[in-house]
Amino acid sequence: MSARPATPLLDRVHLPADLKQFSDAELVQVAQELRAETISAVSETGGHLGAGLGVVELTVALHAVFDAPRDKIIWDVSHQSYPHKILTGRRDRIRTLRQKGGLSGFTKRSESPFDPFGAAHSSTSISAALGFAVARDLGGSCDTGHGDAIAVIGDGSMSAGMAFEAMNNAGHLKKRLIVILNDNEMSIAPPVGALSTYLSRLYAEAPFQDLKAAAKGAVSLLPEPFREGAKRAKEMLKGMAVGGTLFEELGFSYLGPIDGHDMDQLLPVLRTVRQRATGPILIHVLTRKGKGYAPAETADDKGHATAKFDVVTGKQKKAPSNAPSYTSVFGDALLQAAAEDSQICAVTAAMPDGTGLSLFAERYPSRCFDVGIAEQHGVTFAAGLAAGGMKPFCAMYSTFLQRGYDQVVHDVAIQRLPVRFAIDRAGLVGADGATHAGSFDIAYMANLPGMVVMAAADEAELKHMVATAAAHNDGPIAFRYPRGEGEGVDLPERGEVLEIGKGRMIRDGSRVAILSFGTRLGEVLKACETLGSKGITPTVADARFAKPLDRDLILRLAAEHEALICIEEGAVGGFGSHVAQLLADEGVFDTGLKFRSMVLPDTFIDQANPADMYAVAGMNAADIEAKVLSVLGVESLGKRA
Repeated sequence: MSARPATPLLDRVHLPADLKQFSDAELVQVAQELRAETISAVSETGGHLGAGLGVVELTVALHAVFDAPRDKIIWDVSHQSYPHKILTGRRDRIRTLRQKGGLSGFTKRSESPFDPFGAAHSSTSISAALGFAVARDLGGSCDTGHGDAIAVIGDGSMSAGMAFEAMNNAGHLKKRLIVILNDNEMSIAPPVGALSTYLSRLYAEAPFQDLKAAAKGAVSLLPEPFREGAKRAKEMLKGMAVGGTLFEELGFSYLGPIDGHDMDQLLPVLRTVRQRATGPILIHVLTRKGKGYAPAETADDKGHATAKFDVVTGKQKKAPSNAPSYTSVFGDALLQAAAEDSQICAVTAAMPDGTGLSLFAERYPSRCFDVGIAEQHGVTFAAGLAAGGMKPFCAMYSTFLQRGYDQVVHDVAIQRLPVRFAIDRAGLVGADGATHAGSFDIAYMANLPGMVVMAAADEAELKHMVATAAAHNDGPIAFRYPRGEGEGVDLPERGEVLEIGKGRMIRDGSRVAILSFGTRLGEVLKACETLGSKGITPTVADARFAKPLDRDLILRLAAEHEALICIEEGAVGGFGSHVAQLLADEGVFDTGLKFRSMVLPDTFIDQANPADMYAVAGMNAADIEAKVLSVLGVESLGKRA
């Protein structure tokens, strides 16, 4: 373990109010110590590093100027909130970040009164802050009282339509609201779109002209790393009416840009805004993701997400891998398919690395589209590509695809457009917890008429499903796969096109059949090994498809066994529910079949490693074994209930 940094001033900070004892010069040192403590903590736990390092000075300044928790500081996405947690009474637990029973890697209302609004998805902060502002003015009851509402949102998050919807509404309502645009020109991947070229406008309207001076707003006074953004802004000004900006047209007073690492700029600006703001104001702050830690600053993703690492070298301490990740298998399979079919293209929403599309983007830049944090647009854009004769693969995390669900229904499914949905991070995902769990996609996709829904049991099956999706032109098709390493099976040279709606038998047995959908198949086979020692040999099948169901396979399993157990890494309403509906429609339950469905429980499961999370869910090998024994009425070896 690396030596803990010396933090004499930070040691005196137990709650944000303690910051008010320091001079402005001392607050600079507090920020330095806070940065060192953040690096030290994340080196032991892993997590989101770069975003937090980029807002250290901003975090100190906000808490020194405002009065949290009466003033509501709302961090968009909130993966940058580790320094905030250290300052708000949680430093003694900061080395439990993202671990079972530890601090969440995001803001969480149940964790602290200093987290007024939980978040892990982007672009929610302005809407929530406006809600707090209106509640304040309407006399809403709040245990911590009502003060200012401050939303801190990144430039990447500003690309999402929801942020502009909130600003439009805020400008109309004219409530006192502070939005801080944290512009680091880097969300997870470099930002894309017209907005990224618009930011850094140097203008403040009349009531805030003195703030402009306090912020040293002239290009020549900006530190070198921030001058390019200002130059971009000046170019934009050439084509704009004098006195107008996008934000001002939405009803916000605009101030900036200011150097987000310079306390001499941050503190006077925030103090003056607190004293003088009447309606909505946007403060444009320029920061550097990974600031102050060379390994993060030089990394391609600026230290966005990291495993445990050595503080001195920055080298991550990752366990050796025995199998490729599902994400990399998808990326390689899609590359192979695209090499053979020029109509194949890919769409992702600000996650080219996370969805395995980075190599695709390098190889086929004209066929790979990162739409920014805009899942709704991404889905409909893919629908337009499909309607135009292309074969789009829309690659998104399960939890993020939820944001584009209306578009999946309205723009894709109803029109039967052949969009291929590659659903990454299916099932329980570990340290990111409930906000990132892919719990619901089976249910919400399989409920749509004409949608084909597949789940890969292992990485070889995933390769087959990529090939199947590429060949499928009769409507939309989706395939899901989990985070992390595969099962270590041999990969075929080429994926084979599967017959739509047909599963596969894994092993023949008697009395009880287990029908698996997805990667719980490995746990099913482990359970069967133990059950075999007890004289029980279940039949095992891999469904492959939740929509359409393999009707013949399911009815045969039901007819030839006393009991049928379905298992899936999804919530109720998914695969097992569709199987139960089929059995009910066919009158199979009248024959006395014992049917059980193992699904994720009706609760949000907190962070832990995936194995522990599935243990909580009751879906590991031991749980499957217990379910088999229960349905057969077997209490223990050699005994029957």
